[in-house]
Amino acid sequence: MTVLRKALSIGLYGAAAVAALTPVSFAVAQTTGAATASGLDSVTIIGSRRANASATDTPVPIDFIPMTKTSEQGGQFDLSQSLQYLSPSFNSTRQTGADGADLIDSASLRGLGSDQTLVLVNGKRRHTTALVNLFGARNRGNTGTDLNAIPVLAIDNVQILRDGAAAQYGSDAIAGVMNITLKKSKGCEAVLGYSQYSVGDGKNYLPSAYCGFGIGENGVLGITAEYSDRGRSNRAEADNPRIIGDTQSKNSTIYLNGELPTSSTGKLYFTLGAQNRDASSAAFARGGVGSDDIPSRNSEAMYPNGFVPFINGDINDRYAIIGHRWQVGDWTADLSQTYGSNEMRYRIANTINASIANLDLMNGGAGRSASAFQAGGFLFSQATTNIDFSKFFDGFLMGSNVAFGAEYRRENYQISAGEPGSYIDADGVGVGGNAGSQGFPGFQPADVTNRNRDSTALYVDIETDVTQKFKVQTAVRTEQYSDFGNTTTGKLAASFKASDQLLFRSSVSSGFRAPSLQQVYFSSTFTDFISGQPQDVVLAPNGGTIANAAGIPKLKEENSRNFTLGFTLTPSKTTSITADLYQINIDDRIGLSGRFDADNFPALGATLAALGVGQAQFFVNSIDTKTKGLDLTVSNKSELGSGKLSTFLALNLSQTDVVNVHAPASLKGYESVLLSERERLFIEQGGPRTKATLGFDYTQGAWETNFKIIHFGSQTLGTFSGTENGVPNAFYEPKTSADLAFTYSFDKNTKLTVGGNNIFNVKPTTQDANETDNGFIYDSVQFGLNGASYFAKFWKRF
Repeated sequence: MTVLRKALSIGLYGAAAVAALTPVSFAVAQTTGAATASGLDSVTIIGSRRANASATDTPVPIDFIPMTKTSEQGGQFDLSQSLQYLSPSFNSTRQTGADGADLIDSASLRGLGSDQTLVLVNGKRRHTTALVNLFGARNRGNTGTDLNAIPVLAIDNVQILRDGAAAQYGSDAIAGVMNITLKKSKGCEAVLGYSQYSVGDGKNYLPSAYCGFGIGENGVLGITAEYSDRGRSNRAEADNPRIIGDTQSKNSTIYLNGELPTSSTGKLYFTLGAQNRDASSAAFARGGVGSDDIPSRNSEAMYPNGFVPFINGDINDRYAIIGHRWQVGDWTADLSQTYGSNEMRYRIANTINASIANLDLMNGGAGRSASAFQAGGFLFSQATTNIDFSKFFDGFLMGSNVAFGAEYRRENYQISAGEPGSYIDADGVGVGGNAGSQGFPGFQPADVTNRNRDSTALYVDIETDVTQKFKVQTAVRTEQYSDFGNTTTGKLAASFKASDQLLFRSSVSSGFRAPSLQQVYFSSTFTDFISGQPQDVVLAPNGGTIANAAGIPKLKEENSRNFTLGFTLTPSKTTSITADLYQINIDDRIGLSGRFDADNFPALGATLAALGVGQAQFFVNSIDTKTKGLDLTVSNKSELGSGKLSTFLALNLSQTDVVNVHAPASLKGYESVLLSERERLFIEQGGPRTKATLGFDYTQGAWETNFKIIHFGSQTLGTFSGTENGVPNAFYEPKTSADLAFTYSFDKNTKLTVGGNNIFNVKPTTQDANETDNGFIYDSVQFGLNGASYFAKFWKRF
């Protein structure tokens, strides 16, 4: 660990950044194990393939977030929400009333989509979810990575590369790259956590334990086991039958991470992870006797007082890495195989198929249907093979590191149908009522798919010390996809150390994101009533009969151009400052269209009618966006009285604008349906454009006090009625939240923390419930809608 500890103690911006309160320390170094004199191991930096690289002068902005304090003392128990309150450029929304998106928190960097951030674990690509965020969801039309499938206690640190890196890592790295480094240290520790909201609901229980053991000669195995049980919360008014709040979620997780020397210069490394999640979200309520929901969506015999359907999800997440790192002469070689899968299957409970119940009533029966249905689901899996070589050459200028390698990736996406009762229209003509299970109609046989694709990539990455003060990084990567063709990207970055205290840095790069298999092949069919007649509404897969009839072209990659310019300043040993301007232009961004039908697109209406479809929507490369912003950090450590005070400020300003909507030839003139004002605002302001964290950590003796102020800027979201009908957009005022915690250390191995999150019970701006996505007086924006919570955590090292 000698090399690593030296890099961390120096820090990217001086010792203050490491020692400061800030969980976002900018010391940016990552270990692959215990450094030894034999050269078995090396220290690497995310965004660099240079072995034992110095972490003092990277040409791109990287956040290093140690997770030790968060796992031991943090008030948030999962990774997404922990990072939401630690990193200003990171946003995660815990939603309600958004179907399957309630069960998996989406996350993003710099205000872009959740699928425009690449996530690595121990430097290896992690799979995305099978879920596509759709109805009522932020990051609409996107897939993403389920960060909460990884226990916080299993994590050593999280590194966030805030720069385009597709030329280094491939698809998805438009907004940046997150690398999650798992623990493999010896020793055992455990955490017991409890939290609940101030009104008494949303109870959250967390027992978690980690143990690291020696294996073989100089090997290590770290095992993390965790169970979390989060209860449902409800903020609906007393007379509102809805359930508005957190989903109920029970997670059982285990992770193994380790390494075993195979020779003096070789090492086998491995990671295995599995999580089973049983989650339940409440859908919109259906009315009882006297409401319009009888007989269309309810039966008096089953739910005379109305009902709330529950969208239950069984989510299984699996992840594995096995690799070998060794020396081939002066070259370092690394061969690895990664596999990941994410499966979600829906169980709809407390529901009804109204067409079955009311047809039964008309035939002299009791007017009932089943109240629970298996509604099908989907599975996404990804297998990635990497071979990498790296060598440092002393003889070229002041030294140059050359790395090259290849990657092969195979992906599979499947949709399975639900049981017939979850989707059928029992009488076939809509007389009995709406088809399918209320809350979430099941996937139909026509939606079933099983699709594969593969891709092959080659890259070259060169880092050169031109002088002792001037460094240049270049990278080129080409990828070939079996379904849409090839793409080539490049990157140029440089840093100049003007003095021991001041470093300037800049980068320019091209990037891409391949359309996900989920976007290409997702298909969902449900029955709606149009002019009193039942007709299918289809989210049509790309390349299918309906999409082809509408003239929707084959999906292709999104292309980006990234620019950054910034500096780091260490005016003293106790203070560090960083600032980075950035701009990200994305062309041919993939979006989910509005619904096309005979009314808003007559030319397509006849074609849809002939296919038995009333309305259809599609994924299409139709949007160009520009994102520009500023990241600023300031950290300081000082003596105060007999204790130590660490202060940290982090600010992100980001603005995304849709600069062009280009419709396929068949949809020219219908851009307002392709991208409505409401959908445009989701792209531009799905997250707050301003986010800042000001933190104070004061330690005196056995006591530690942590106080954070988190500011979220305003957001403007669209309404269903739209400004064209005289209804103003929903404006959410800027809001400021605060967290407070007290920790008492009984000894160096035992701590108790108690505290509160959002202690002033701040909530979003009230809106018209008829115009919000979740049908409540405010959506899940900024910091959520639940209000204040309180927690306790007990940590023990054995």
